[in-house]
Amino acid sequence: MTSKARKSASPAKSPTKRALATRKPAPIKNTRRARAPERAATVIGVSKQQRCLDLLSRRDGATLAELVAATEWQPHSVRGFLSGTVKKKLGLSLSSSRDTDGTRRYALERTARG
Repeated sequence: MTSKARKSASPAKSPTKRALATRKPAPIKNTRRARAPERAATVIGVSKQQRCLDLLSRRDGATLAELVAATEWQPHSVRGFLSGTVKKKLGLSLSSSRDTDGTRRYALERTARG
C-alpha cells in the first residue's frame, strides 16, 4: 500500500485587517537625506568672540563684568575664553591688572611698531 500525502482542507491563513493595521513598516535602509540648499553668505553681525577682542583692545581693556555683559557668558566661561582662545589659540599677549577698587582688568598687550 502506498500512502499519499493528504492536503489540508483549510487554506493557508492570511493576516487579518487588524494584524495588518498593527504591523510597522519596515525601516528604509541606505537612503540619503536630501541636502539642504546652500545658504547665501549673509552678514549676521559681530560674534561674541569679536566683541570680547574689541573690548580687550581698548586702551583701558575690560573688566570681567564688562565681558560677561557683552557676551552673556558665565564668568568662568569668559576666563576660559581668555586663557584657551585668546592666549593659546590666537597667541595674543594678555595682561591682567587690578584697579584701585580691586576689580580685575584684562587688556591685550600692545606691541611696539617700528
